[in-house]
Amino acid sequence: MREFLDVLIFVVIGVALLWFGYTLFASSGIPALGGERGQRKLKPKGESKPGEPQTCPVCSAKLQGGELVSSAAFPSLNGGKDRFMHIRGCIYCLTGGRERSCPVCKIMLYENEIIISRLFERPGHRSHVHVIGCSRCKGPRSGRL
Repeated sequence: MREFLDVLIFVVIGVALLWFGYTLFASSGIPALGGERGQRKLKPKGESKPGEPQTCPVCSAKLQGGELVSSAAFPSLNGGKDRFMHIRGCIYCLTGGRERSCPVCKIMLYENEIIISRLFERPGHRSHVHVIGCSRCKGPRSGRL
């Protein structure tokens, strides 16, 4: 009877270790253990293909290689992967060469107004920026509270 209990205990421990190992490696993305089951394939959208010029969200200008959009990203408030970001614009709209407009409410922006957005950082992929609005339509003085 004692040997039967020892074998039963070893079988239970073995099954528990197998279950723990399977759940550990299946969630890490190893295909042989079913890791691709919950992952989705990211298809590139129309303008987000790698190597294509970046577009300024303020004036919709296509930027050449090396030209950047002036922005400031702030630390995450909740410890997650998303953070607030202020976008001022590119070199073309900041120097006055192009009209600056909010992509949400379509009003013309002054030099000191910004676009409020959220920056989502994705490990292994390009970061994603979601525009919320300008400092007039979505800012603290907009009356939305």
